[in-house]
Amino acid sequence: MVEFNPLGRLVPPLPAPQYSDVDILLASNSPRRRELLGLIVPHFEVAPSKEIEESYPPTIAPDDVPAFLSQLKASAYKSDIKAGQLLITADTVVILDGKIMGKPQGCDEAIEMVRALAGRTHTVVTGVTLSSLSGKRNDTFSEKTDVTFAELTDEEIEQYVLRFKPYDKAGAYGIQEWVGAAAIQGIAGCFYNVMGLPLHALYTHLKEFFR
Repeated sequence: MVEFNPLGRLVPPLPAPQYSDVDILLASNSPRRRELLGLIVPHFEVAPSKEIEESYPPTIAPDDVPAFLSQLKASAYKSDIKAGQLLITADTVVILDGKIMGKPQGCDEAIEMVRALAGRTHTVVTGVTLSSLSGKRNDTFSEKTDVTFAELTDEEIEQYVLRFKPYDKAGAYGIQEWVGAAAIQGIAGCFYNVMGLPLHALYTHLKEFFR
């Protein structure tokens, strides 16, 4: 579809990696990742969901876990990738005091997680794997972002958890929600990485992948 701006000038398409002969697949159930990928890749499909046990050896350093899990997810689709397709898999973790904070199992655990983050700086790490040609070619990378929370009262924490129910989010919070607007003092690194997909790094790696 051809677009024109109010001055009648042709609106060019958004800059994007040259992938006209490649079908990009995103293997993720996260609506946030789908929305984010659409900012840099205008056209992609969502790969069919698969049950994958997201476990990792205890000897792996916390910072390396997301990359390991993104590769694990990619391996589950290895036999499904066809010529001309590129698969994107990703995993995000929140790390505080050298320990991974997963997704809370319920309200009480979510409150405890946010309470632990309040007034502290933690690290969000996302691992991404690009796979193509039946898994014969792949590229795995990680991105880190430091996030600093302001002090929060118990009432603020409880109201946030009860209102937003962040049970599907690592560390029990979403930076795009109230926490990001009112309780995060600052971030060092990629903002979108905290949401689940490091867009600048991904855009750069996609350009290299298609060369």
